[in-house]
Amino acid sequence: MGNQRKAYTPEYKDEAVRLAISTGRPVATVARELGIVEQTLGNWVKAYKVQHEADAGALSETERAELARLRKENAELNMDRAFLKKASLFFAQEASDTNGKRSN
Repeated sequence: MGNQRKAYTPEYKDEAVRLAISTGRPVATVARELGIVEQTLGNWVKAYKVQHEADAGALSETERAELARLRKENAELNMDRAFLKKASLFFAQEASDTNGKRSN
């Protein structure tokens, strides 16, 4: 006798996932209570989390423009900092050279 795959409605899957996530109980416990294979419910929960993280992580056009502006500004500030660091080393070297070459 072969195992018959159970077909679950999307509504049933959504409710099972909601129950697993909202209660904070282990997936295994919720699956056992609902009569679902633990791995099946785990896959549903994982898919739900991936989908909703992708939705939450998407940037709006305004946010994308702001991010690009900030990255450009950051690059410019890094270049300025590198220049000032080199300049301070140069002037420190000049100061030590002139202090060491004083004639009395």
